[in-house]
Amino acid sequence: MSDSTEIMLEEEVVLIETDSEPGAEEGAGKLSGQRLLESEGDVAADYLEALLDITDLDGDIDIDVEGNRARVSVVEVKAGDLHLLVGDEGEVLDALQELTRLAAARETGERSRLMLDIGGHRAARRAALVEEAKVAIEKARSTGEAVKLPPMTAFERKVVHDAVADAGLNSASEGEDPKRYVVIRTS
Repeated sequence: MSDSTEIMLEEEVVLIETDSEPGAEEGAGKLSGQRLLESEGDVAADYLEALLDITDLDGDIDIDVEGNRARVSVVEVKAGDLHLLVGDEGEVLDALQELTRLAAARETGERSRLMLDIGGHRAARRAALVEEAKVAIEKARSTGEAVKLPPMTAFERKVVHDAVADAGLNSASEGEDPKRYVVIRTS
């Protein structure tokens, strides 16, 4: 049996013929666990490498698996090169993460939860959020009152929730996107 796959290359359609066994697409060879996460990382790396080539930007790609997520980082080779892929407040990075997740999901057949970092932006943002959470945690402890933080993305709220839980306090997300925020409580 012969399958056909279309790939767009510089506005030309290339038809690739592949041989496959009958029923090969019906779950046979489905990945799970660590292998699925590694596959997500590999697909993401290929996708991002193509993006870097198209944009003529330099970056090294690191793939890691932490817990139940693939983590892919694009590390700058020349300072300032990757800022275009991050945006002023990480909005381009968030969009690229979603596109990369879609590419991984399309290839693996499973929903992707991979995390993408470009030029250390997420790592730096995570560190700043942990510090912001520590200040809010101390304020909640000293006043005994709930502390409301400014609106944050889902990624940012998760970082804060984790920091609050590590400190032994409670937190909850409130409000509606895109103005959803975290409230820290002592009880």
